[in-house]
Amino acid sequence: MSKPVSAAPAEKLPPPLLFEVGEWRLAKLDALARSLWLGGMTNSQGSLEPRLEALTTLRDELLSGIGPAAESWSWPPPPIAAALAKAIATLDLPRYCAGRQELTDTVLMSVLFHLDFIVDYRDRGAGEARALQMAIDAFSDDWRRHCGEIDELVEVFGMVPNDCEHSRWDQLRGVLQSSGWKEVLRIRRLLSGLPELTKIIRELGRSRQSEIDDETSQTLVEHLELAVANRLETLTVRVPDMPGETRGIHRSDRIARMLPAEAMLLGHPRLRLVWHARRAERALLCYEDDDRMSETRLHPAPVMQPRPGPQAGKRPELGPILVCVDTSGSMQGGAEAVAKAVVLEAVRCAHAQRRPCLLFAFGGPEELLELELPVDRGGIERATRFLGQAFRGGTDICGPLEKVIDSMEEQRWRLADLLIATDGEFGATPQLAARLATVKRELGLRVQGVLIADRETVGLLEIADNIFPVRDWRRFGGANVDSPIHSHRLTAMYFPGALRNAESHEATVSGAEVSAAVRTSLHLAPSNPGKDDS
Repeated sequence: MSKPVSAAPAEKLPPPLLFEVGEWRLAKLDALARSLWLGGMTNSQGSLEPRLEALTTLRDELLSGIGPAAESWSWPPPPIAAALAKAIATLDLPRYCAGRQELTDTVLMSVLFHLDFIVDYRDRGAGEARALQMAIDAFSDDWRRHCGEIDELVEVFGMVPNDCEHSRWDQLRGVLQSSGWKEVLRIRRLLSGLPELTKIIRELGRSRQSEIDDETSQTLVEHLELAVANRLETLTVRVPDMPGETRGIHRSDRIARMLPAEAMLLGHPRLRLVWHARRAERALLCYEDDDRMSETRLHPAPVMQPRPGPQAGKRPELGPILVCVDTSGSMQGGAEAVAKAVVLEAVRCAHAQRRPCLLFAFGGPEELLELELPVDRGGIERATRFLGQAFRGGTDICGPLEKVIDSMEEQRWRLADLLIATDGEFGATPQLAARLATVKRELGLRVQGVLIADRETVGLLEIADNIFPVRDWRRFGGANVDSPIHSHRLTAMYFPGALRNAESHEATVSGAEVSAAVRTSLHLAPSNPGKDDS
């Protein structure tokens, strides 16, 4: 007899490591940001494992943008969880936190911070329900203000700047509570009355071709046009059985074209009957031949005919923006509000379309402010400081134009266009106007003017390629008054010779020529001026 097989001994598991049990309790920390580790481990509400698991669940719910489900939380206790979930839903925090990890982690840090105060409120004499309500109210007040500030930033700039960390929001809150920021919000609301500004600013720059035709840039190209031409058409008609070309062999009853093999049947006394039968059936093997008749005639037909003609190019757009803003004393009131609105819209559009924006605020001589305005924390502070100031300077356009021309030499601004917001009460020197014209011709610079006045001026007409008038600028300053002038083009209509252009330059004579003409007329004057020349 064979020996019974004994059972194999059970495999012995290795003993747990020294800190394995403790590390297992903290395994949920791997799913949380490091900024939540300390608060998650030391919070006074609940125990450690349920708290870490609930924080992970709440973080996932906020990041996905769905509402909190308090009944599925293992922490905090049900009364606190219900009140917290109601506050989060009332503030609509999932909408703000959707896809934003940094903001979501800041919300969780705030939850841990305020729930930790429940014990302190109870130590100060508050009941359990009162202490809970005080903590939830403090959390709601903080985030109601924070969400309101986020909404203001989105309203003004279209987004929250990337470098504005929510965990350090107090560094930006001072700017958002300043009087300058209130002026920014007021100006942003004015833009609803100027929808054309967005279109104008979008068309600035020359980084890419748009779908809009540009009539100012035309090239001579050949267009294919539909026309009618007489074409020679040859018709060939086939005539069967007409002596002509032998094409092959076919079955027929033509005796003249019969093959010799068929003719041999006629010499046989019996096969001749077969021949007659095949002829009756048109089944004799015969040579196939035919002839063709050709006819040539003129036939009208549509053709594509090339014809040279001008073709408008595509207007370039979406490039860097150079903005010159007139901050003279004449721009106070409604004109100042419109000029600030131009700056704010330029900053918004430039950031939304990832375009650099450089601002030149000019007043009198030596009154020139140069600011680059990206939408980050520093750019918001500079823009708020500028838009909160009043305009009380002089007017000198030469300084900013020289800066613009110098900027065009840099590669970064080579494809930029210039936007000037002004009332037009200035004038450039002839030398600077000629230099600007050279830059326009050689580098393609375009100058868009925003006229915040009743009529255009010679100074603005000389440097601007296109002028957009804001004739109801008084209404933006609170005055319900229309423009007293029927058209803003009074200068071009009644004083066309005042402009420095090619036509007026050819018709202008120099001072030396005028002096020579006067001297010549004096020499040719009559000797006795009092006597009638007749």
